[in-house]
Amino acid sequence: MSLVTGEWAYALCGDRAATESFTFGSATVVMGDAGTLIIVEAGDALDRSCVWNADEVRLLGPAPTPVRKRLVEVPWEWGADDTTLPVHLTVRNSEGLVYLGTGSVTGAGTELRPGSDEYVLTDCVLRLASPLRRPDLDRVRPPLPSADLPNLEWLGQVNGDRAGALEQFITGWHPTTSETVEPKSAQAAVPNLPAGLRQLYRLARHRPRCLGVQNRILPVAQHQTDPNGVMLVFGEENQGGFFWSLLWTLDGPEADPTVWFREYDEPPIAEQEPLSGFLIQFSLYEAAMGADYVALSCQLTAQQVDRLTERLLPVPLRPFWPGAPTRFFVAPGLVLHVSDEGGDDGFSAWAGATHRSALAPLADVPVEWDKFDG
Repeated sequence: MSLVTGEWAYALCGDRAATESFTFGSATVVMGDAGTLIIVEAGDALDRSCVWNADEVRLLGPAPTPVRKRLVEVPWEWGADDTTLPVHLTVRNSEGLVYLGTGSVTGAGTELRPGSDEYVLTDCVLRLASPLRRPDLDRVRPPLPSADLPNLEWLGQVNGDRAGALEQFITGWHPTTSETVEPKSAQAAVPNLPAGLRQLYRLARHRPRCLGVQNRILPVAQHQTDPNGVMLVFGEENQGGFFWSLLWTLDGPEADPTVWFREYDEPPIAEQEPLSGFLIQFSLYEAAMGADYVALSCQLTAQQVDRLTERLLPVPLRPFWPGAPTRFFVAPGLVLHVSDEGGDDGFSAWAGATHRSALAPLADVPVEWDKFDG
């Protein structure tokens, strides 16, 4: 990683007179017949283009149509050897222009522009060919200032006042929004809901993300019974691969009922925790999956899991999700879930954090990260 002049960087795109330049937000994209140059400003924010982690640069649009076509549509005709043109990534900081190397698009979002048939590029992730070392990362993505992290007071209530634990965790993790998921009157659509579900719906009225971002607890209006009319389906996997249900009678379920996990066409399996514990586990899982800052490792040994969790506190509940039994570990502003996938390297781990600094307990653990936002 080195300081370069603007003239040197622009020359990477070919003849300067034949290049096109587009600026949107904190990013500039220069396109020529020899390559593409992307310039982002040094900094760290969720709402602007920047270096995101040691491996990734993020662009946030909307970006003009030529930029979308260059980055998202594969331009085979541009390369003399049938390869795409190189994408060069740079950062402008107080020193000048810092060259990061080349990168490639690994993900992008588009949406239809209102009132037209044109799609615009809303966001784009570019993966660096060579990851940045920590000193270089701090140079182009200065550390965020410290922040107040959600505390762990709820943890002491998990095997006492579970309703209190659920409320403390959700209100501490999820900020309130003006959005509402459904009016309180809609909860009367299904009589005799267990207290745990009624509480979750109440919390979700102004914190809708607590109903899930990966999998979800269904809005009351979408509750349904199974074909035999004995199970109330209240939650489902994001692609419909499995669902959660409660045994239902004319009087409704018991106060803290068993939660049944079922993949379609397979017999139901009981979750190890009743609804009160299941809702805490569901909330922890979805908090991690929907976090702005994440860390992911997919092939871990039991010894690596021990190292990964030694500075965290275990959540004292039996494993969640029969498909791949999952345990939870926490620190202020951090939820880590570890799933047993079977086999020698049969564990996967996903951590989610409310602030980048909350990933610090994992930074020095000797595991291979598929993604690390710390």
